[in-house]
Amino acid sequence: MTRFLCRSHLLYDLDSVNFALAMARFDPAAHQPHPPGYFLYVCLGRLVHLVLPDANSALVAIDIAASCGAAWVIYLLTQQWFGQRAARLSILLFLVSPLCWFHGIVALTYIVEAFFSALIGYFCWGVYTGGKSFVLPASITFALAAGFRPSTALLLAPLWLLTMWRSGRGRRWLAFLAVLAVTLAWFLPMTAAAGGFHAYFEALAQLWRTVPGRRTTLSSPWLVVARILAMAWIFVMCFGTASIFAVWPRAKAEPRQTDRAVFVWAWVAPGTLFFALVFFNFVNSGYLLVMFPPGFAFLADRLSTFISSGGRRPLRWAAVTAGIAVNVLFFFYAPVYCSYRSVRELDKSLTALTQDFETNLTPETTLIVGFDSHFLGYRHAGYYLPRFVTVQYPEVAYPDGKRVFAMHDRNTQVVRHLPAGSLERFVFFPLPDHREYAVYLDRVLAKLPPGSLKTAMVGHQKVLVGPISLLPVLFPETTR
Repeated sequence: MTRFLCRSHLLYDLDSVNFALAMARFDPAAHQPHPPGYFLYVCLGRLVHLVLPDANSALVAIDIAASCGAAWVIYLLTQQWFGQRAARLSILLFLVSPLCWFHGIVALTYIVEAFFSALIGYFCWGVYTGGKSFVLPASITFALAAGFRPSTALLLAPLWLLTMWRSGRGRRWLAFLAVLAVTLAWFLPMTAAAGGFHAYFEALAQLWRTVPGRRTTLSSPWLVVARILAMAWIFVMCFGTASIFAVWPRAKAEPRQTDRAVFVWAWVAPGTLFFALVFFNFVNSGYLLVMFPPGFAFLADRLSTFISSGGRRPLRWAAVTAGIAVNVLFFFYAPVYCSYRSVRELDKSLTALTQDFETNLTPETTLIVGFDSHFLGYRHAGYYLPRFVTVQYPEVAYPDGKRVFAMHDRNTQVVRHLPAGSLERFVFFPLPDHREYAVYLDRVLAKLPPGSLKTAMVGHQKVLVGPISLLPVLFPETTR
């Protein structure tokens, strides 16, 4: 209910729009969705879409269900590690986690990955502690998770390999065969839907060249420091006031504590190293949710120790209640990407923009130029204004030349020639009202001749309008 009542009503993020577009036509080369494809998430979205006609509602329903599943599996794992009281507290921590709350109400895949991470961890712990019957469930879940978010296989492979190694030679081979069979069951249909192996891997390589490949530590060693600081901040946003219990001491040592420590390090260390050294996009805080399920268990145990140790229990419970209140207030009112406030602001802004553009502009004569932005970018414009032709600024570099992403009727084309046609003018789709967006827009406008753009009121929106003859300045290659 906490997730349902706070759910987003419009597609929140650029990636959310990509997933919604993929439910109509799967094409990673056109970022429907963006590579590596998230094939099973899109397929499940299509199934839910048969019941819920709105694409955003279908995807959010999946995330609400994944939130419930993650909370329950974290409870089960915590119960095994630390007992019943800590397990109940782990559900409480998950319930009021600002980051998990946010990702349970928007159309993104990160809470689904958190659910699979928790489930894989639970099954793998069963194998790790001698439960041979968990080998197949752990392996099948691992392979299915890769179909929802392929990065899960990369980040959790060390955990799965460690536990399968302890299962014995016969079961080890059975686990590998199960992973291979389940992976091929979704991977082959995915590549066929994407236009074949060559088309799929070419799209994947293109995305790597343009985004992650330029943001590794080889491009700037200082990124490591920035990423570690950002990851620490995301840890705080996830666990809120419970973060202080990360340094709270355990009441006593346990017999299996060393084994559990090795298991947990195999769970969280690969992701930590990958996001610190290889790739991490600061706006996508949900990346780290794959590593956080064991964190709920450990913090719940520390919280349990805090409540039960010493006297003055009413005061300790009052402190816990105050911490819960702070988490809830942060989620509802913090001016950050992952808050209820931001979700409602985007819903409101996007609704007003689309109504004003539909009412006051003519699709036959107006081209919309949007930006490659997570919020109010060309994807939102193209999806919620399907009658208009919408293009993305800037051009995108491919090995054989520049291309441009163009949308019409909720369909994406990656074209070599800008589809200006008989259009008379273009309009910049307004970015969010923040300083960083204003600075970026100023850099774009500096490329145009002074006075070539006019400011016009489109309904209640102030927008920049220019003649179609200016497009060669913005798109020099694709307008030749």
